[in-house]
Amino acid sequence: MPYDIDPRLLRAFTAVAEELHFTRAAARLYVAQQALSRDIRRLERELGATLFVRSTRRVTLTADGERLLPYAQRVLAAQDELAAAFRAAPERPLLVDVSVPIGTAHAVLEAARDRVPDSCELVARFHSGLTGAAAEMAAGRLDVSFGRIAALPPDVRAGLDHQPVRLEPMAVLLRDDHPLAARPAVPLADLAGETLYAAAGNPQTVEWTDLAERLFAGRGIATAEPFPEIEGSQEFIRVVRKRGWSVLASVEFMDVPGMVLRPLVDPVPLSPVSLVWRRGLRHPGLDALRAAARERADRHDWLAPPGSAWWLPEADARAMGVHG
Repeated sequence: MPYDIDPRLLRAFTAVAEELHFTRAAARLYVAQQALSRDIRRLERELGATLFVRSTRRVTLTADGERLLPYAQRVLAAQDELAAAFRAAPERPLLVDVSVPIGTAHAVLEAARDRVPDSCELVARFHSGLTGAAAEMAAGRLDVSFGRIAALPPDVRAGLDHQPVRLEPMAVLLRDDHPLAARPAVPLADLAGETLYAAAGNPQTVEWTDLAERLFAGRGIATAEPFPEIEGSQEFIRVVRKRGWSVLASVEFMDVPGMVLRPLVDPVPLSPVSLVWRRGLRHPGLDALRAAARERADRHDWLAPPGSAWWLPEADARAMGVHG
């Protein structure tokens, strides 16, 4: 048994153990997958143990890998604490856009805040969709956001990293006197002939409008005409109620008086949510967000499609690591 294990090897092992995916672990560590595999093999030689079982479809920990993981995590945590203790200046606040104070992104942010010391600030913004947030991240005015990464142009994606968080089932917000409002769930086919608001005209949320148009195509569902960006939940409620819109939404959505939220089925359309950050960003708040996202995704099966009858564009499925 070696007495001096290189912490870099333990960091490589921990990344693979937590991601259970060599490509994602390599991206997380900003190293080539080949270099990551070399580090894992070197650690296995030094320990005299096999740590992973790899197949073409999955990576799993061996019993020795399971035994090593908590030790490696404690060593790396102690190393991070040592570095933090001698850091020249306190960390600046991490700016995180969660769009609205409800749903997946907000839940991950709240869980991450429980993981960081009081000196580490995760400051929330409640404004933009990912299209707008990506521009803010590129300009250095924002650090982290959530949303549909596959919808961003390749040149924009090149400056960002992401971690899949959730395949969020979609829903429809209906007036409580709508003929479909009494149903516990609404089949997509029953929306034929309907017009739904999907943020058309809002330049900050192009990715959501695009997802809606892909979902509606060939189903006889129309997208409401473009409308200027609506600022804030109260103004959203006022405009939606005044115009009598039905709204494409996610299953976790704000309460709107006089309206009901119903999940969509047959198939269940999915909204892909990733944690997205500026490439090269280093911050303990980002580490906490990534850990919180992984924990919640594992606990609630957020990345598992709901049975066989679901819908997701092919590019989004690839970005989220989903296999149909």
